[in-house]
Amino acid sequence: MTMSFELAPPTAPALDFDNRMIPAPGHMSVDYEQRVDFGRLRDYRLGRAMRSLEASDCGAFLLFDFYNIRYTTQTWIGGALGDKMSRYALLTRDGKPHLWDFGSAAKHHRMFSPWLEQDHCHAGMLGLRGAVAPEAGLMRDAVKVIKGLLTDAGVADQPVGVDIVEPAFLFEMQAQGLKVVDIQQSMLDARSIKSVDEIMLLSQAAAMVDGVYQDISEALRPGIRENEIVALASKRLYEMGSDQVEAINAVSGERCNPHPHNFSDRLIRPGDQAFFDIIHSFNGYRTCYYRTFSVGSSTPSQHDAYTKAREWMDAAINKVADGVGTDEVALLWPKATDLGFANEMEAFGLQFGHGLGLGLHERPIISRLNSLEHPVEIKAGMVFALETYCPASDGVSAARIEEEVVITNNGAQVLTKFPAQELFVANPYQKFY
Repeated sequence: MTMSFELAPPTAPALDFDNRMIPAPGHMSVDYEQRVDFGRLRDYRLGRAMRSLEASDCGAFLLFDFYNIRYTTQTWIGGALGDKMSRYALLTRDGKPHLWDFGSAAKHHRMFSPWLEQDHCHAGMLGLRGAVAPEAGLMRDAVKVIKGLLTDAGVADQPVGVDIVEPAFLFEMQAQGLKVVDIQQSMLDARSIKSVDEIMLLSQAAAMVDGVYQDISEALRPGIRENEIVALASKRLYEMGSDQVEAINAVSGERCNPHPHNFSDRLIRPGDQAFFDIIHSFNGYRTCYYRTFSVGSSTPSQHDAYTKAREWMDAAINKVADGVGTDEVALLWPKATDLGFANEMEAFGLQFGHGLGLGLHERPIISRLNSLEHPVEIKAGMVFALETYCPASDGVSAARIEEEVVITNNGAQVLTKFPAQELFVANPYQKFY
């Protein structure tokens, strides 16, 4: 006897980050927990981009920004090929993007990226940022193909929105009669509100850095060099599954003040203050995550600076919420002149907030430089990092703290968990009496 029955549609409960802690769920999808759903993630990102296109006056978006390409096509090439301006995507109103990628990558997409139309995956090459001169005709031929697709879609007479572009390619588009407008703002708006899947990926990326800071705290002894800490952190992140270690700042001793935003081969010495920024990505989603340590011992001046930086941080975390303006946050932080700088441009990035996602610096950007006159409304679903910095009275040391926050309907949740409420003294010296 044959039995038949109808399968009910899945009714998994929605992930509710307003009322529970945001998980760092691991590196795999599994059958026994609700984790990142990459199909849902792809649908969400393309849907957000399509709504931006539909709200614009453009017939299509032509995307060269490799974060926008990933957001709309769900494809990625990192490393040396990611920023050569040869990858581009055309998003038209049918919601089926065309992608031009580096050589054999196009065939790979046809094999392994079934959400893209087979005949929409093209090999592309525009000159590798001028290494092949425009006179070779690669850009001319590419624009002809794009214009043909726009004509087939019936939108060749409408503006084409472009995010970033090489001047030679822009001039070629104009020479072939296409009207070009800037839509980077539209794409940044689309990317500013994160889905539950994006938030879990950001949480997982931060959890990986939590572990790296434990390793750093154990290794941070006199005689180790800043670049060795960078090597340790990079190795550990790749072992844990990072897909890109974008940058690591390692700053110690007299290099702390003013902040140089880099690392060197300096030997770390007893009593140094040292701070680090770890910028990497997991499945494309990035961290920007500072922590400050003293090495072996600490001074009252170092503690005072850290306490002040922490106060500024806590004030900002307590303020950020749905509906708050970025100017309200920036006003909580000291003026550039209070820190010994001539103006806000010189102090930019010290008291600072910036969106996190596929890119390191997304919406909103929070700073006295821009936010007081051009505030942005903070919204639930935004994820951003908050950074504070305070030079110490000794003229050498400085404290640097950064926390990543998710804006929920119930306020901010902090993703960065390595202890930072008080100055962390790494490997303190034992006192013998």
